[in-house]
Parts: sequence; structure tokens; C-alpha cells
Amino acid sequence: MKKTVIVTGASKGIGAATAILFAQKGYNVVINYNSSHESASLLCRSLASHGYSVMLHKADVSNRLEVELMVKETLYKFGSLDILVNNAGIAFDGLVTDTDEVEFDRIIDVNLKGVFNCCKSVIPSMISRQSGKIINISSMWGQVGASCEVAYSAAKAGVIGLTKALAKELAPSGITVNAIAPGLIETSMNSNYTIEELNDFVETIPLGRIGSADEIAAAIEFLSSEKADYITGQVLGVNGGYVV
Repeated sequence: MKKTVIVTGASKGIGAATAILFAQKGYNVVINYNSSHESASLLCRSLASHGYSVMLHKADVSNRLEVELMVKETLYKFGSLDILVNNAGIAFDGLVTDTDEVEFDRIIDVNLKGVFNCCKSVIPSMISRQSGKIINISSMWGQVGASCEVAYSAAKAGVIGLTKALAKELAPSGITVNAIAPGLIETSMNSNYTIEELNDFVETIPLGRIGSADEIAAAIEFLSSEKADYITGQVLGVNGGYVV
């Protein structure tokens, strides 16, 4: 029986690369998106045209009811849910003095509460089967903080805390929970940086380059595999040596 994975925020970037890799590995893949309908639909059609088992589902991860519906439809269509990849996230750059309460709340709601919502919805099914893997996408800024990204850093640090606590809570049920903390990755989330700013940043990375979405997807696939069965509550930094 095929295993099933939900990838949130899978319309582009790391999420899309992850959905493609899991499809190629023979999984049933649920491609979640919220606002990027066109790119998510294109990805789904492309994978389906190659014979892969995929399902498209729109859901705002910060909305508990929408997440519950996504999980229920996944279980109805595929019969099981083996892996959850909490990738959906939004960024905000700006001084803390320029960050209003609405912006801060939205960052926390999507990046942290969204992880909570998705985990809470998939856990009953995983517990009933005494197996499952949850991979949460944090950030190196959740580990060390970033100037002008206070809300984002706080949310991603929260993801790390949630990961560690949940790993302990779910371990007796045979469920592993881990996080990945990407460094500077070539995605649209970094489109607000100028070429000069990116070049300056790259000079501070020991490996001397920006990472790719495929490299993060490979790390996610590893943590979801049997090779990682004895790994839980860990934060895997994929950052080119920027944070060591």
C-alpha cells in the first residue's frame, strides 16, 4: 500500500520541490496551497500527467476547520496518512517599530499556529496506526534570530520548541517529529533582496553559495524515511555552514 504525505505550502519553492520528490518516490501526495492556485494547479496537473498519485487541496493552515477538512479528505481518498510536512509560511521584513499587531499576528498564525493546527489534525490517525512522521520547516533565524525579522524569527523559534515537545509526547506512539532549519535558499521568499544584498550574504556562508529547494526536499525525504526511524526531536540545519 502506498504511503501518503501532505505537503503544506506546496505550490512553489521548497514545498513544490518536496511534492515532486515524494511523487517520484511513489507516495500519494496532497498538494496544499492557500492563495497560489495557478502554480499549485499547474504542479498538480504536471505530476498527474506523468502518472503520479496526487491531490490538490486549498486550505489556509491558520484556519482550524480548513485543515480538518483537508485531513479528512486525504484519509477518505487515500485511506491513510503517513507523513506531514509543515512547510507553509510567510515572511515579513521590517523593524519591530514598523511591525504592527496585524502583521505580527498573521506571521504567528501561519508560521506557528498553522503547524499546530496541522499536527493536531493528523495525530489521531497516526496514533491509531502507531506510526507516522512529522517534519516541520523552521529556519536558521529560528535558531539565532534575524535583525528586522523579529516576528518571523519568533514564529520559527516557536516551531522548534513545538517540535521538541511534540517529539517527546508522541514517541510512545511510534511517531517521530523533527524540524529542518533552512539557510538562504533560492526561492521567491527571498525576492525582496537585491542582487547586491544576496551577494553580500553569500560571502558570509562558508560553502559560498545559496542552497536549492531540492536540497531541502532531500533532507525532508530522509527524515521521513525508515533510515531516520531513530531520529526524533531534532533540528537539522541545512544552511551551508552559516549556523554551526
